[in-house]
Amino acid sequence: MSVLPQSDQKAVYVNAMFTAIAQRYDLMNRLMTFGLDQGWRRWATKRIKQPQAAWALDVGSGTGDFLPILQQAMPQLSVVGLDFTLAMMQAGQAKREQDTLGHSFINGDGMHLPFEDEAFDIVTTGFAMRNIVDIRQAFSEMARVTKPGGKLACLEVARPKNPLVRWGHQFYFNNIVPIIGSLVGGNNRAYTYLPQSASIFPQPPELAQIIAECGWRDVTWKQLGFGAVAVHIATK
Repeated sequence: MSVLPQSDQKAVYVNAMFTAIAQRYDLMNRLMTFGLDQGWRRWATKRIKQPQAAWALDVGSGTGDFLPILQQAMPQLSVVGLDFTLAMMQAGQAKREQDTLGHSFINGDGMHLPFEDEAFDIVTTGFAMRNIVDIRQAFSEMARVTKPGGKLACLEVARPKNPLVRWGHQFYFNNIVPIIGSLVGGNNRAYTYLPQSASIFPQPPELAQIIAECGWRDVTWKQLGFGAVAVHIATK
């Protein structure tokens, strides 16, 4: 049975869902990806590293996993994490207070970024675009707030190219992940939404085209994690 909301209900649905799972979100991510998700963020960060960059924005930041990785790679950066769900940022605040790096959270909408034009050198987004009502508007907004020559890194779920691997991935995603979500995260519905939302999300070539049509150039992508994750890199 589908748990996907109608477009006009998506924002409210997603906010409520992430509010419910915020406290166990990081643990579930580590379990679902076998601890590989942080490595994917580091891989992306290496591809957008700019020694002179001053400001970076992470859209759909959640609990802020991208923030310390960006600052460890570029210590001069001031990093802002923006998220729609207050509970996710509150869950991430404890992590932020445990380190000495300077980054901050802002509650906001990825389709209406509360920043001036060309404010950031780098923009990232990790596993957030599936949850946004209009991804074209979000990518256009990210382009608007990025300086010319600035970089974008987008991580999202993808379907493996190898048929056998794809079958195993789909079985795991559709059958095992909801069980883990129920046992560990206490929310079967949220982790049923995950594979269902992934199944209708644009695949890497189509997503690259969308990004290119929203103010970005030199769009490339690479699939990691046996093809289960796509990392898109682009330049403003």
